[in-house]
Amino acid sequence: MAFQRRLGLLLTGLTGGLLLLQNWVTPAQPTSLSALAHHPHLCQTTWDADGRHYPGFFCPRLSDTPEEAYCCHLQAAGGYCCTRAEFEALYQVNLSALPSPPILRGRGPLLALSLYTVLLLALMTADLVHFCCGRGAGRPPSASSAARPLQASAVEQLRKEGNELFKCGDYEGALTVYTQALGLGATPQDQAILHRNRAACHLKLEDYDKAETEASKAIEKDGGDVKALYRRSQALEKLGRLDQAVLDLQRCVSLEPKNKVFQEALRNIGGQIQEKVRYMSSTDAKVEQMFQILLDPQEKGTEKKQKASQNLVVLAREDAGAEKIFRSNGVQLLQRLLDTGEADLMLAALRTLVGICSEHQSRTVATLSVLGTRRVVSILGVENQAVSLAACHLLQVIFDALKEGVKKGFRGKEGAIIVDPARELKILISNLLELLTEVGVSGQGRDNALTLLIKAVPRKSPKDPNNNLTLWVIDQGLKKILEVGGSVQEPPGELAVTANSRMSASVLLNKLFDDLKCDAERENFHRLCENYIKSWFEGHGLAGKLRAIQTVSCLLQGPCEAGNRALELSGVMESVIALCASEQEEEQLVAVEALIHAAGKAKRASFITANGVSLLKDLYKRSEKDSIRIRALVGLCKLGSAGGTDFSMKQFAEGSTLKLAKQCRKWLCNDQIDTGTRRWAVEGLAYLTFDADVKEEFVEDEAALKALFQLSRSEERSVLFAVASALVNCTNSYDYEEPDPKMVELAKYAKQHVPEQHPKDKPGFVRARVKKLLAAGVVSAMTCMVKTESPVLTNSCRELLSRVFLALVDEVEDRGTVVAQGGGKALLPLALEGTDVGQTKAAQALAKLTITSNPEMTFPGERIYEVVRPLVSLLHLNCSGLQNFEALMALTNLAGISERLRQKILKEKAVPMIEGYMFEEHEMIRRAATECMCNLAMSKEVQDLFEAKGNDRLKLLVLYSGEDDELLRRAAAGGLAMLTSMRPSLCSRIPEVTTHWLEILQALLLSPNQELQHRGAVVALNMVEASKEIAGTLMESEVLEILSVLAKGKESPVTRAAAACLAKAVEYGLIKPNQDGEGGAASCTR
Repeated sequence: MAFQRRLGLLLTGLTGGLLLLQNWVTPAQPTSLSALAHHPHLCQTTWDADGRHYPGFFCPRLSDTPEEAYCCHLQAAGGYCCTRAEFEALYQVNLSALPSPPILRGRGPLLALSLYTVLLLALMTADLVHFCCGRGAGRPPSASSAARPLQASAVEQLRKEGNELFKCGDYEGALTVYTQALGLGATPQDQAILHRNRAACHLKLEDYDKAETEASKAIEKDGGDVKALYRRSQALEKLGRLDQAVLDLQRCVSLEPKNKVFQEALRNIGGQIQEKVRYMSSTDAKVEQMFQILLDPQEKGTEKKQKASQNLVVLAREDAGAEKIFRSNGVQLLQRLLDTGEADLMLAALRTLVGICSEHQSRTVATLSVLGTRRVVSILGVENQAVSLAACHLLQVIFDALKEGVKKGFRGKEGAIIVDPARELKILISNLLELLTEVGVSGQGRDNALTLLIKAVPRKSPKDPNNNLTLWVIDQGLKKILEVGGSVQEPPGELAVTANSRMSASVLLNKLFDDLKCDAERENFHRLCENYIKSWFEGHGLAGKLRAIQTVSCLLQGPCEAGNRALELSGVMESVIALCASEQEEEQLVAVEALIHAAGKAKRASFITANGVSLLKDLYKRSEKDSIRIRALVGLCKLGSAGGTDFSMKQFAEGSTLKLAKQCRKWLCNDQIDTGTRRWAVEGLAYLTFDADVKEEFVEDEAALKALFQLSRSEERSVLFAVASALVNCTNSYDYEEPDPKMVELAKYAKQHVPEQHPKDKPGFVRARVKKLLAAGVVSAMTCMVKTESPVLTNSCRELLSRVFLALVDEVEDRGTVVAQGGGKALLPLALEGTDVGQTKAAQALAKLTITSNPEMTFPGERIYEVVRPLVSLLHLNCSGLQNFEALMALTNLAGISERLRQKILKEKAVPMIEGYMFEEHEMIRRAATECMCNLAMSKEVQDLFEAKGNDRLKLLVLYSGEDDELLRRAAAGGLAMLTSMRPSLCSRIPEVTTHWLEILQALLLSPNQELQHRGAVVALNMVEASKEIAGTLMESEVLEILSVLAKGKESPVTRAAAACLAKAVEYGLIKPNQDGEGGAASCTR
């Protein structure tokens, strides 16, 4: 062993010495262009800016022609072999005028070569001696050496498994398997393959950032991996980094010059770069022209400037245009437009800023630093409503850009200049909170600020554990929000508010309270609210008490738990009762509204329910002011509807409810009363329409319905929930389950109360009411309600509208009316946003419309692609069987329209769920799923799934083609005919999947249903054309006789397909033609 160690050290020393000698005698490698001209055949080793290594080589290589014997270097790649003319053109040299390259000849190199030869012989001898000694000793191999082949085998097995999953379209599963293989200690070569395979999966999943990362890792392991280079170029192209993608493609072409795929990709990306350059050049001219007009001091009129600024708005909607405006000091120019104070120029500037900031975080931060956060927020408070709304839109875009991040097309280009957006967000929110209590701010601006806070502050999902922003807003701004909620509309010296301001404040308070996670956080919220109410209730006289009571009303409409606790504060409830008897209308209004809100929300103030009826009746009879009487009436309606839809629980005497409803309709139709007061009439009807008698009279009153729909379109947005509630009651679209008769008998025996349904709530009455609402124009009114951009349109309100829409489309004959009045368009946002129940109801209504109408007319243009996601959501297991069935039917219709729609369905990952329902026990669901799969089979991806080995998809279709259910057989046979036509390889697998395949095919051909016969004949034709062996099997069976009979029938698709089968069999020589030219059973050659 000592001898071996000494020998190893000696050999190592000799090797090192020879290497030093070789370095000493070898000339230096060329490092400059002039030096490269003296070594024209050498492409030296290089590294690019990203640290990627490119090994050197001599030209020509095996893949190059003899003329390509010179090395042409690129700036960022390792070079490629070129001709002499290209070399001289690149380096601007004349090789014939230069001396010949030096050749290593002389004593030094010869001596080094001789010593190297001796060393090589010595090493071979030592290795042979070591081998012989080791073999004689007979030592067993070490555990580590034995484990290496096992690891390599496991890696190879996982890689093959991942490849199979990839072929089947399970890209996420393939990713998981490749990751497991990487964890087994794969060799560098295997790691390169696995990383490039992961890149392919990410490309399919459209995660281009990760695809670029994985491809780069593969290239680090193997710099000559052409597939990894190509996949990285694809990812870079999708990310918009064309300059980097073209370098990778050039490298691919240099490694494989004859690869047509690489050449075509390089040409395509070159065309994209040229198009982008041309577009940017034209954009430069546009921007310069607009700026010249806007900056021209000689321009006296503003019309030309306004036109130029409007053109800037259009230009800013395009990414390239927005980038050019931003880089041309456009933000500073737009700031000057904002400073003019002219509404048109301010609108144009704000809309241009929207384009600049949209989905681009770095430009957003830079814009805020130039304009100033305070300056942008202050524009919200201007009196001009259009300017205030435009500023609100800009701030919403800024919030989205800061919270959601940059758009995919700009990733990687701006990371160095992006700052943490948390600070900018807090500055924005802090300024919005300050704006709420500033004197001089318009009521519309205050509403817009509340709307922004509602959208920006609470968490998007309860699954997000971080609610720090909500806690910060509660600590910093809860008192400011309560100040808006407790303000009285338009008294002198108060904050300017609109009719919607207090409701918006209630919605924001409710959102903040719902976003709290623990009792400690809720207790802090209660404490801050109670301290604020006490601070106004004590020591500020009557005005302070009014503000405190108004604040309690605001809390009761929002976080009612906080409102209930505030009612229990000392003296609050007593003050409410006392102020109801005040002679001042303003004081009475505040007290009565508080009493109305408390009547349904105050759990611990039970005396309101017990004594409230007499108090409200007294106000209703004695007050001379309609504003007081109508509010008292609403309170009575609220108390009178405590039984809900239970016909057996009547709070008032017979006929009293109808009298209240009649008075509400009278006030509703009175145009002389302001909309704020008429809103309370709708509130009353929302409670009274629990009574079926009231519903019947209400839908018969065309004037009342017309007034209701007009009010829903007015600026009084707080009426939306009441309108939606009344419509839900009239259409009976609330959840109702028929009680179990046995449980009813048991409840009666136990002397328990059993709810009773009103006779006029039976289905026949409900359908009649729906038709009357449709005739009155309810769909148009609801469409306008859905379009409302107000926090008053809460998720709960959206759910109510979804319920009504579902009730309106229940009857097939009514669906055309709903579509004609814009119902299809209105349902899309309801299906994508709101409560889970509301989204499901809206999606089910969309499914009903898609089933019975032409989807391309119901959802024109790009809107049809938005329908797919809501329909796929109905396939989840938490939905009912009816919803599953309707979704499958609707998707079947969509899948039959175009390949793009089929791709959209595949992208939403609906195929696994559809396959699951093909095994459903319910025959209608099973049939619908099979029909949907039949239409999806026209897509290549679905065909690949059926063609993949190791699955029973084809077997299921074959077996379903022999079921008793004729509709199921038709769907399965149609899918089988389509698949065997598009993928002939499946024909040879049909006999393998089941031994009954021949019987099933014969049954299809003998079916009295011509559609089934046609499908069977097409399957038979496809199988005959696919393989002579299968054709022989068919001709030896009874299929031959059946086809002969079918071919002699009346001219039809079936006879043509049967004749084609026989003709192919004749061509194979399996049968001989008859005198008529057809095959016959007696002429079989076998």
